[in-house]
Amino acid sequence: MTEPAPPRSRRKRMTGKERREQLLTIGRTLFAERGLDGTSVEEIAAAAGVSKPVVYEHFGGKEGLYAVVVDREFERLLALVTDALNSAVHYRGKLEKAALALLEYIEENPDGFRIIVRDSHGGTGTGSFASLLSEIAGEVEYVMAQELDRHDYDEKFAPMYAQMLVGMVALTGQWWLDARKPKREEVAAHMVNLAWNGLSGLEPRPSLDPRRRRKELERQKSRAAKEAAREEKAAAKEAAKEEKAAARAQRKHRPADDDLPERIDETTTEPAR
Repeated sequence: MTEPAPPRSRRKRMTGKERREQLLTIGRTLFAERGLDGTSVEEIAAAAGVSKPVVYEHFGGKEGLYAVVVDREFERLLALVTDALNSAVHYRGKLEKAALALLEYIEENPDGFRIIVRDSHGGTGTGSFASLLSEIAGEVEYVMAQELDRHDYDEKFAPMYAQMLVGMVALTGQWWLDARKPKREEVAAHMVNLAWNGLSGLEPRPSLDPRRRRKELERQKSRAAKEAAREEKAAAKEAAKEEKAAARAQRKHRPADDDLPERIDETTTEPAR
């Protein structure tokens, strides 16, 4: 007598919410790799194991799916940078945390970053990477305004400085997305080094650790003092050398005794009258 066949395992049916999240995850991966125009509804549906109407039911098409993916990544990155700016008290600390937040997002969400740095598309509700940068620059603007005011500079330039700062960080992030070297902490330290100190005051070995920065500053001062002492010693040696040379030249050109005019003997007295 043959045993009855075991019952076929049925795959658990997803809820509407679960299916929506699945489609978003799959769409996010495909859009990051191929972009909106290079991705089809057929590919999204096949990867999810559903028919095309399911995609249309949830998002109205690939454009609707793409818009939700972009909006999510947009809001996630904006929230990370905003929280980073608000989590530090000192202005340099704000810059450090914001730069590090962007790099952490890139490292942990490379697909999401690739999507939001693409050109804007009509189907997105948020816009483009440029609009994201403008949003972040708006958060940075008040930081720049306070810093300019602290140095008695004109606050009206704060929006311009904010755009410069955010643009530098964002473009560095785009480069690091593929380079991935050096480590994110080191990249953030060098970005803040340039933003905070400028080219004329770059730290030789920037760090996000205040203690390491203090030690490096002390080493810099020590090296500068030693260099100044060496220069002073060299200058004194050169001055002494020049003085000796001048003395030798003076002796060389001094007239001989035979060439000197006869001197009147000061002890000779005039004859009495």
